[in-house]
Amino acid sequence: MTYIAKPRLHHPTLTKNKVGYTRRDYEGRISTLCAGCGHDSISAAIIQACWELDIEPHRVAKLSGIGCSSKTPDYFLGASHGFNTVHGRMPSVLTGANLANRDLMYLGVSGDGDSASIGLGQFANAMRRGVRMAYIVENNGVYGLTKGQFSATADRGSKSKKGVVNSDSPVDLVALALQLGATYVARSFSGDKEQLVPLIKGAMAHGGAAFIDVISPCVTFNNHAGSTKSYDYVRQHNDAVSRIDFITPRDEITTQYAPGEVVEVQQHDGSLLRLRKLHPEYDPTDRYGAMSYMQEHQSRGEVVTGLLYVDPLATDLHMALNTTVKPLNTLTSEQLCPGSKALEKINAALR
Repeated sequence: MTYIAKPRLHHPTLTKNKVGYTRRDYEGRISTLCAGCGHDSISAAIIQACWELDIEPHRVAKLSGIGCSSKTPDYFLGASHGFNTVHGRMPSVLTGANLANRDLMYLGVSGDGDSASIGLGQFANAMRRGVRMAYIVENNGVYGLTKGQFSATADRGSKSKKGVVNSDSPVDLVALALQLGATYVARSFSGDKEQLVPLIKGAMAHGGAAFIDVISPCVTFNNHAGSTKSYDYVRQHNDAVSRIDFITPRDEITTQYAPGEVVEVQQHDGSLLRLRKLHPEYDPTDRYGAMSYMQEHQSRGEVVTGLLYVDPLATDLHMALNTTVKPLNTLTSEQLCPGSKALEKINAALR
């Protein structure tokens, strides 16, 4: 496979963020995905979110599995740490890296095949353990690398490009994330950058397990009449429960959204999620209400998008295990091997 790098020359007038980087500094290689692929729009949203958050690229660790979606980390944050795991195993590798070094910001990128089929158990355990990360699934409902077979997230009754009707029940990763204890759960559409960018910003700053399911149409195999993951279907059936601003502890970031009730949810670092609710009855801090609302509208064929649930008091795996604040590679041999007396004390506590 041929990889094409982007020119490193930047125009001197490009705007820089507070840490001295231009938006182009957050880009990666030139995409080899199909022209018009929704995944490229998600990559652009990640680039925009990280630039606006003033994140230093070397502070991010991006991990992925196998599939079209798992190729995309090569197309953003080219100066960040990166690891491409085997099929479905991204969550466990990310968990290990996170436990070894909590100083990095962890971004897991996966697909509906990678997370809802072979990696479903890994996805479930990462959510229930509260691993601090932004977990993004680029969901197109098909296996794009192997000619468009239905994936586990394809809706029952949807049609393939060849006219085959899917008879299997879908795996709803958003419902699973809510049930398993994720503390930040959202769904969006790759074609709605205005909604997606602040959702990613909120997930990156969240103090626990943050999950975003992004419906991302496959223009080659799943963008036709009869598909429930096509551009036309999602635009016609989108039910947005909220529009979101993300406000850092420093300067306010404002965008134009539809008027409505405003709810502010403070994050662990003092930043604010400002939600403009489009549905007055919707409460984004009610986990079970979110599950009920989503399933009710799903039964009508509607795709509910926005920030579905957030826990302002989120905890993560480090807090549960009471791990050291220092990265493991910075600990001395004396700290890692404190000697026989320390071992005897630990053993005595277990008797």
